[in-house]
Amino acid sequence: MAGSTTAERGERQQRSSGPPPARRLRRRHVRVIVILVLALVFLGIPTLWLFYGSDWLRAERVSVSGTRVLTPAQVRVAAEVPLGEPLISVDTDAIETRLRQKLPRIDAVDVVRSWPHGIDLKVVERTPVLIVQKGGKFVEVDDEGVRFATVSETPKGVPALELTLSRSGSAAASLRRFGEPRLVREAVGVARAVPAAVARGTRTVKVRSYDHISLELKDGRTVVWGSSEKGAAKARALTALMKAARDARHFDVSVPTAPASSGS
Repeated sequence: MAGSTTAERGERQQRSSGPPPARRLRRRHVRVIVILVLALVFLGIPTLWLFYGSDWLRAERVSVSGTRVLTPAQVRVAAEVPLGEPLISVDTDAIETRLRQKLPRIDAVDVVRSWPHGIDLKVVERTPVLIVQKGGKFVEVDDEGVRFATVSETPKGVPALELTLSRSGSAAASLRRFGEPRLVREAVGVARAVPAAVARGTRTVKVRSYDHISLELKDGRTVVWGSSEKGAAKARALTALMKAARDARHFDVSVPTAPASSGS
């Protein structure tokens, strides 16, 4: 009896000789958290000062790449990069928005921080597919039908867009149904689908209605294209027709399965 009492007393003493394992584990976690907090405090303050308070990481230069018609100087002025400000606080989204608003010729721009002192502006300009004469000037139209710039001279190799939209009959109905912007996009679709060899020799893309678009070539030949639908099939038909009827002056691929040519 006494022996068992002594053993029990020994177990109680052993258990009471230190804190339970769970309590020791919690204390260890607390110490780890305290150490981490102190490390963050001592490391974080210098890091914040480095990025925001020091002169080592500030915006000091702006580089521009990708321009063709625009000049790097034009892009820098429109970007309004806040030179002298901490590089990390420069609002790259705001710069991109300003460039798109002020320079419609820009189709896309990537604004990148170039540590430790630079901002890189990587520009992609819109490419004219058609031009529209307006007075003595010319309006450039890109492959999405966007009129993005007015120039004093026609860009080399870019055909003119001629909108001869009748206000009566079926052409008027087409205009009411689709609207001029949609018809311009249809003309763009045709210009993009025309075979490269024909595109180089195209002077004018004429739009009378949605399904009556034609081409006037520099050598006087004409092509009735129809709508922009089935552009690839029409391109193949036109290429084959021009090879088969080399002396023809007029081609019609509005129905690509039944192309026709005439004149000599």
